[in-house]
Amino acid sequence: MICTIRINSENRIGKIDRRLFGSFIEHLGRAVYGGIYDPAHPSAGKNGFRGDVLELVKELNVPVVRYPGGNFVSGYNWEDGTGDKSKRPRKMELAWQCIETNEVGIDEFQEWARSVGSEIMMAVNLGTRGADDARNLVEYCNGTTPTYYADMRRKNGFEQPFGIKLWCLGNEMDGKWQICAKTPEEYARVACETAKVMKWVDDSIELVACGSSNSGMPTFGIWEETVLRECYDYIDYISLHNYYGNPDNDSAAYLGSSLDMDNFIKHVAAICDKVKAEKNTDKQINLSFDEWNVWFHSNEQDKQIPKWTVAPPQLEDIYNLEDALVVGTLLITLMKNCDRVKIGCLAQLINVIAPIMTVPGGGVWKQTIFYPYLHALKYGRGTVFDVETECGFYTAGGKDIPFIETTAVCNDEENEIIVFAVNRSQDETCELNIASEFKLELTRHITVTGDDLKAVNSPDTETVSEMTVDCGEIPVLPRQSWNIMIYRRTDI
Repeated sequence: MICTIRINSENRIGKIDRRLFGSFIEHLGRAVYGGIYDPAHPSAGKNGFRGDVLELVKELNVPVVRYPGGNFVSGYNWEDGTGDKSKRPRKMELAWQCIETNEVGIDEFQEWARSVGSEIMMAVNLGTRGADDARNLVEYCNGTTPTYYADMRRKNGFEQPFGIKLWCLGNEMDGKWQICAKTPEEYARVACETAKVMKWVDDSIELVACGSSNSGMPTFGIWEETVLRECYDYIDYISLHNYYGNPDNDSAAYLGSSLDMDNFIKHVAAICDKVKAEKNTDKQINLSFDEWNVWFHSNEQDKQIPKWTVAPPQLEDIYNLEDALVVGTLLITLMKNCDRVKIGCLAQLINVIAPIMTVPGGGVWKQTIFYPYLHALKYGRGTVFDVETECGFYTAGGKDIPFIETTAVCNDEENEIIVFAVNRSQDETCELNIASEFKLELTRHITVTGDDLKAVNSPDTETVSEMTVDCGEIPVLPRQSWNIMIYRRTDI
């Protein structure tokens, strides 16, 4: 099989916002307790955070982490996670039916985020709470005035503000599973008024309003229009959430999941532009795809977990090679829509549907999806070209799916063009030809591949990992593979 991609310097989609490849840590399962935080672990520092996890997250260089939820946030009282740990309440956590100890809250999490070099994307509770508590939380985190909540932070040992600049106005508020779910009109009003007072406390913050919980919701579309019409002047982004899976074991169709993501993004962008035109404004609302991943492996085992325990092993999907390829195509899709999608969060980061797993009392290990995520973070920097791809198609799940999913990123600082490509074919390798006015020299070809789409990693064995391929003049993409080709520009 032969594929040609045409790169024209005039056809540029946009520059990648560094926050496009963010992640998510929710108070759910072993993401916090037993994940980033484990005071009894041999690597734990004086603050209780696992040193081995911290170092691996620093290796990824995750730009932004959404916190503390997720469904969790719609029943969360943020004050419970501040101040003296010995006085913090243990509470029933209704979203995930477990016990929340509140040993970790914003006091500790902002220290962890700073230590790994990540910005926080903070969510406020618009389920059981509302505008008053949201504005108080902004003051607690960012306030410099001699007033109650800024002084509370100082009394808790933090003289300097946390400086959190990115905030979510609730989470999935149209979902029946959400604590205090709302109609589009109910959410739009509370989100609008909450946004106003939050920005009155700190006018430097950016706000993300909730979109529909996913593209299959009966409220999808109507929800976005209602929220945007009410909140347009006060928000900066609207959120998208979607998860992908292969419960029917149809690998050919599953490998085409990115077509759904691309359509979802373009649909929401069109709604934003429709409301922009109605309002006759120059302001553009961009997108925050702040929950996305593969999630289906753990559904049955989670039904067996007893309620009301601390940090049960929930949502611990074990990923295989085909999951890594799907994640790769989703990352490419985000890049190809970087003109509108400015923020993205792989959900989640540790243990819970995550690229990084921990062993209680033991080490950390990398899931198959760790590698495409790492490569996007490392090499997905710069301006994305709108490349023309010429390749064959196959039909699965009622869709025509291209064998090759690809994009190209120009990194002017390094004088490089990086080509990302997934070969979906389970049978054929692919010669990849580059047609461009640039003079390019292939300096490195990294791939993640294997003979078995169902191959997984474990604490003891890393079956699926990155490999460096010998560079020829024309790179060959292995069958069922994720690839990064780094080209040095020789014309400058």
